[in-house]
Amino acid sequence: MELSIVKAHTTYTKDIAIICATGWKQTVEGILSEKHQNKNVDFWYRYHQVYREIEAGVYSHVALLNSEVVGVIGGGMTKSNMGEIFVLYVDETYRYQGIGKRLLEAFTLQQIERGATEQWVSVQEGNQRGIPFYEARGFLYQAKKTTYTETKEKQVSLRFSRFLNLT
Repeated sequence: MELSIVKAHTTYTKDIAIICATGWKQTVEGILSEKHQNKNVDFWYRYHQVYREIEAGVYSHVALLNSEVVGVIGGGMTKSNMGEIFVLYVDETYRYQGIGKRLLEAFTLQQIERGATEQWVSVQEGNQRGIPFYEARGFLYQAKKTTYTETKEKQVSLRFSRFLNLT
């Protein structure tokens, strides 16, 4: 297994869009309606949107397994010392093999280089893939955030954060 973590590039747009759309839909399956899922995917994970966000640096790293994209991470700085993870998805075929951990490590190093001393993430309430993953990496629950979708559905995210080790 030849796994490498590399900077995201627009040549990976289609694969990133598929992995994110699939991963997000799996996260909210049974929680949000198919109508809302399709609207959200059409907005955030359509080819041109993902392409623009790769160019802007939002999608920062991909995991390549024998040159196939199998995972992606992205985010940004929300304050001068605060980083945020917006997306972290691994193709379900390759989960639980350390790929997410490696993506998070690369992304965290990038955020530390940009001045982050704290890192935040929102996780869908009940996401039993995401919550244990982040808790195992030192993220602590901070708050619950409730929003309503365009389709009037309640969406609950849990906010987690951790302080970054700068040594």
